[in-house]
Amino acid sequence: MADPTIYDDGDDPYRPIRVGDPGPAGDSAKWGALLSRFMRIVALFWLMQGLMHWRIVLQADQSIFDTMPKNAAFAIVFFAVLDLVAGVGLWLATPWGGVLWLLIASAQIFLTLSMPNFFVGGYWLIGVNAILILMYFALTFEAGRDADAQLLRDRRRRKAEGRPRKPPEKAPRN
Repeated sequence: MADPTIYDDGDDPYRPIRVGDPGPAGDSAKWGALLSRFMRIVALFWLMQGLMHWRIVLQADQSIFDTMPKNAAFAIVFFAVLDLVAGVGLWLATPWGGVLWLLIASAQIFLTLSMPNFFVGGYWLIGVNAILILMYFALTFEAGRDADAQLLRDRRRRKAEGRPRKPPEKAPRN
């Protein structure tokens, strides 16, 4: 059984989540909330992109592999599937969603450089993806700093409250 003196209500992993409740982190979680909102906004765009790629696949009169170059048809199917998966991962604000999105955005940049007319927007897409990636890294960095600062504040608060901690036991000398 865990010692209840070293935990407070915020440390309870089974504490219910309430919408609009800042939780145990309080206002210091603002960067995490901004990161979550950013991920959901990007998720909407990536879901729309995936649906647009599926529209190309499903509305074609013949198989896209018969009417297009093989590499272009493969790229459309690749983005049709993975844009949707990345969009769901971003919407859920999962780490794998962010990683998959970074992979897809990098693939879009690479494909735009190698085939400039493949995506609508061409080189503008590279700039938009680069800005989104930089914003993602900046928000992730700040959210991590907030989490570390909150842990440090909690440790200082517990120390100031004078909660006794068991000193480490020393082995007896013989």
